Amino acid sequence: MIRFIIGFVGAIFSAATLGVIAIAMAVGGVLYIYSHDLPGHDALANYAPPTISRIYSREGMIVDEFAAERRLFVPAEEIPDLVAHAFVSAEDRNFYQHGGYDPRAIAAAFVEAVRSRGRDVRGASTITQQVMKNFLLDGSRTIERKVREIILAARIETALSKERILELYLNEIFLGQNSYGVAAAAQTYFNTNLESLSLEQAAYLAALPQAPSNFHPVRDYDRAISRRNYVLREMYENGYIARAEMERAQATALETVQGGHIEPFRTAMPPRNYFTDEIRRQLSAQYGESEFLSGGYAVRATMDESLQRVAEIALRRALERYDRDRGLWRGAPARLARERLADEAQWRQALAETTVARDIEGWSVAVVLEVDGQRARIGIEGLAYDPETHLIPAEDVTWARPVDAEGNRGAQARGPDDLLAVGDVVHVRAMTRDSDGSVLRWSLRQVPEVQGGFMAMDVNSGRVLAMQGGFSYQHSSFNRATQATRQPGSSFKTLVYAAALDSGYSPNTIVIDAPIELETPEGIWRPQNASERFYGPSPLRTGIEMSRNLMTVRLAQDVGMETIARYAERFGVYDDMQPFLANALGSQETTLFRMVAAYAMFANGGERVDPTLVDRIQDRWGNTVYRHDQRLCPDCEFASLGAGLAPAIMSNRQRVIDPVTAYQLTSMMQGVVDRGTAASTVNLPVPAAGKTGTTNDARDVWFVGFTSSIAAGCYIGFDQPSPMGRGASGGGMCGPVFNEFMLAAIEEYGGGPFAVPEAGVFFPIDRFTGQRLADGASGANVVYELFRAGEEPYFGAQAIIDGGWAMGADLPLYAAGDGGAGDAAADQGQTVTTSTGDAARVPTQTGFGTLSSGGLY
Repeated sequence: MIRFIIGFVGAIFSAATLGVIAIAMAVGGVLYIYSHDLPGHDALANYAPPTISRIYSREGMIVDEFAAERRLFVPAEEIPDLVAHAFVSAEDRNFYQHGGYDPRAIAAAFVEAVRSRGRDVRGASTITQQVMKNFLLDGSRTIERKVREIILAARIETALSKERILELYLNEIFLGQNSYGVAAAAQTYFNTNLESLSLEQAAYLAALPQAPSNFHPVRDYDRAISRRNYVLREMYENGYIARAEMERAQATALETVQGGHIEPFRTAMPPRNYFTDEIRRQLSAQYGESEFLSGGYAVRATMDESLQRVAEIALRRALERYDRDRGLWRGAPARLARERLADEAQWRQALAETTVARDIEGWSVAVVLEVDGQRARIGIEGLAYDPETHLIPAEDVTWARPVDAEGNRGAQARGPDDLLAVGDVVHVRAMTRDSDGSVLRWSLRQVPEVQGGFMAMDVNSGRVLAMQGGFSYQHSSFNRATQATRQPGSSFKTLVYAAALDSGYSPNTIVIDAPIELETPEGIWRPQNASERFYGPSPLRTGIEMSRNLMTVRLAQDVGMETIARYAERFGVYDDMQPFLANALGSQETTLFRMVAAYAMFANGGERVDPTLVDRIQDRWGNTVYRHDQRLCPDCEFASLGAGLAPAIMSNRQRVIDPVTAYQLTSMMQGVVDRGTAASTVNLPVPAAGKTGTTNDARDVWFVGFTSSIAAGCYIGFDQPSPMGRGASGGGMCGPVFNEFMLAAIEEYGGGPFAVPEAGVFFPIDRFTGQRLADGASGANVVYELFRAGEEPYFGAQAIIDGGWAMGADLPLYAAGDGGAGDAAADQGQTVTTSTGDAARVPTQTGFGTLSSGGLY
């Protein structure tokens, strides 16, 4: 019997042992199957979450930010205990005791699932498990994924501290409203940082991980309050707060940005503009869009905020002036349904939901509530409704005629009802009394159809100070300063003359201004001056000042288009310029960004300068990964210098053209501003130089110019190029924009005479004939030109450049005069025989001719 009992017990023991071994082997097998190909957790030690990249002003203020996931990384040591305790209480009360997974929570969840027959399945994941799921595994709800999650959680607990695990969790978790991590959520919901969160605010954030969309602070207010109060109760039961603190916080209302109780953080930032968006575009191209949007870069922009505002206002003024002069009303940009105008609350909500530009300084968005032949009564966004003063009177709309989508024009408007209908969403501007600023009336406005771009940069450092890519960024984000390729017209001529001067020509070289015919595959090309007149032999200076097309074509033919193309590419105007003669007049397209950079090289004496919108870029760890200024400063390494000494900064820039050539071109372009095609619109208190440009049929108009410190440029034209009318010109439309901007820039940055290179000597030259005059000569016809040392001009007649085309023998030479309407002899003119045997009318005097911006003709 005893033997039997012993045998039976032995059998049971053996069976139990084998069972344990089998179970162990089964568990081991499961663990092996699920763990042998688990992802490594080493990457967590070098965790770099997707983080917001921010743009900072020169003063260190945030002006814009970009992110695919809006996240602000906060290291563990900077996370307040209040925030940590709130999330631990809400998500994993045993976080500091378990080893990565919580058996008690798993068992309780299993019992609950069995009891409810699978209807009530609750999560039992610890914070560590959630970290594993978020970082290393997918979000599937399977047993396999759960087992792998537990295995990884146990492993990571041995590799990382609890504080580091909590840091990973609090920076990665999604909390709604495109906010990832607690720091971004604190800013999104309460416009504050973590250190300033109150108890009830921290508890609300801790309530969100479970299901952010179910606890919206406005739509789901009661549910959000209930969940927040649950977190507060858990914090009390876990010993993190006192009962009095819990009760006070539970009784507090939930006030958030979304509920309108707190100003959103974006209100402290300016609206996004062309400048910051161009930074995004360029850095996305350089680093990759994904890397830039998630890399947490701190970007120090070069933008001068005060000058950026001036640029916006100046360009908008020019665009709107042209648009108002056309007198066409193209219709309201949006319309509200009549049923949404029933009461003020409804139309205000509908108006706020309308997508129209709201970044135009001085303009407001309004909806037409009533309209008749005498007035339109409007409701204005952001202003208390006043039916007595919120009116657009009849006299304010008589400038316009309605035009439909097909371009059909109606009669001149006599009253608001000729242009507007009830429900129209429009832009308006307050017209105020000069004496006290009170509103006289509201004026109807529209975003112009014509567009343009403006850019300004420091000629020495390349720092872009202002950039405006259109009338309104919110209306059209296409940046016409950098993305629009347009024909530069006569503003390109400076490159032709630079190539000539570097090739042995001089400012007083004579070039014939006479008819030309050229056979092309498209037929006979007959370029003309803008005035459609011919002026005979003239010095190079006159060709620039008066923008003479025929002189430029002859000069380009003589110099060679291959040479000019190399110069244009050296200056960065083109990557690959086609050596066609028409391109000497700016027929090949380029960008305003490239043209302004090229002109900056004339201003700084002929050294290469690369325009930049960014001074410095730092990564998320504070390391500088890009710095624009590469100049050398050996003295900067010393702690101090002697009295009266300053650090010597050495330029390492490449020379693009000879400094004498750069000054000669600058001097010629000063003539454009002083007495040439921009004289009527550019008038600055310091020396300025520049060049106008107007293409065929005035499809594009330009002005690019500079002072001794800043280069700036403007172009205006329709996005789908079309004629702007005979009155449109670079000097007339872009000149005022340049002038308005530069007046403000000079106040801040100053200006002075252009630096004269040492390797040059001045000689008096007759600007009509190009002949050298006696030393000390003066008068209206005298200009002092710079010549290279050893290449001084000789007295007497100069050689004449005809570009290989013959010239009629009866063309008179070197007569002073302006050839304008007031010159009777010039008006009378004479008929000459051209090299092809045709007859052409040529003025009897060959001076400046009528003011023109030149272009492609």
